[in-house]
Amino acid sequence: MENHKQKKQKNFGVRAGQDIQQSIIGLSLENTEMDKVMNYQFTDKKLKGLTFGEIYLHTMKNIYGDYADSIEKSSDVLSMVGRVLPVTMDEMRICAELKDGTIVDEKNKLAELVTKKVTEINRVYINPSNCKTTPGIIEAIKEADCIIIGPGSLFTNIIPNLLIKKVAKTIKESKAHKVYVSNIMTEPGQTDDYTVSEHIRAIIEHAGKGVIDYCMYDTGEIVPEIVRKYNLQGYNLVDVDIAKIKSMGVKPIKGEYATVEGEYIRHDSDEIARVIIELIVNDLKFKDVKQDEQFVLMNTKLRNQKKKSPGRRAKDTSKTRRRFSRGKSKFAAKYDERIESIKNTEKTRQQNIKVHKKAKKLTTEAEQEEKERFLKETYEKK
Repeated sequence: MENHKQKKQKNFGVRAGQDIQQSIIGLSLENTEMDKVMNYQFTDKKLKGLTFGEIYLHTMKNIYGDYADSIEKSSDVLSMVGRVLPVTMDEMRICAELKDGTIVDEKNKLAELVTKKVTEINRVYINPSNCKTTPGIIEAIKEADCIIIGPGSLFTNIIPNLLIKKVAKTIKESKAHKVYVSNIMTEPGQTDDYTVSEHIRAIIEHAGKGVIDYCMYDTGEIVPEIVRKYNLQGYNLVDVDIAKIKSMGVKPIKGEYATVEGEYIRHDSDEIARVIIELIVNDLKFKDVKQDEQFVLMNTKLRNQKKKSPGRRAKDTSKTRRRFSRGKSKFAAKYDERIESIKNTEKTRQQNIKVHKKAKKLTTEAEQEEKERFLKETYEKK
């Protein structure tokens, strides 16, 4: 029992550390260089398998004594343009209930079980359900001009954060812009063949209406060869269904938010930031507060970003995104095979039932004929 508890704590620490590392990278002035530093893996025997980021966070905790304080101090130490606050420091498990009734209490096994059982995720929940927020989280949400949800793993990253006590409630009560940044690709075993509206619906079903005002979705064109490589691993481009998004009371914001780094499809953080700043600036214009310090700073930031990236990237006009968004993942193919197999099995079963009924009828008729023949012969002998 003790070993199991220690293992749980270790896994939670690593997972939380990974999320925080990514946040630190994203808020760094030089995030490309910070990415290299934080994700650098040591190869010598004593430190093999560890990244610099994991050692850094462990060191900061030892210096400041408290994990939350050490993360907040990182804003100054690493000259970050913002603060990183983990939503909770309580130990918890992310669990899921599948549509066939199976309960999964280890999130690392979730995708495997969904694919193996050819089912879908019905809901996710956290255990215990009463985890407390880290000090400063609720205040940060209340003070925010814009609350950005995503991108990330829908059921194991985005939704669990919204299930922490008071988080969703505070977001819904906030007057800030609430923006959901849609994933570019589906995730095998979690969101196979999900459209943008299905991602949004899952969030609303778990956190309630009012957590999303806007949805940023990608309309850019991606090199076909890159998409095909993702398809082979079970990933697909997320289909955009505008009408359904609007019917949910969410305003869609289209844009070219995808970029390719090497062989990986990533969100273009600069373009997303530019669009969000523009959203806030336009709102301030509408409120006629052009002399407000916040408006001046935001508008200056927006103009500078436009100067930096007048032509962000070249398009591949010969191939469009839509052409590759209709492919089916391994999960979908396996699901179709399973359905077809079930149909064939049922068809065979029905055919067998007919054969048995016919055989029984023939047997009954033959027995009746034999019985009549026997009686006739018996009485004739008498």
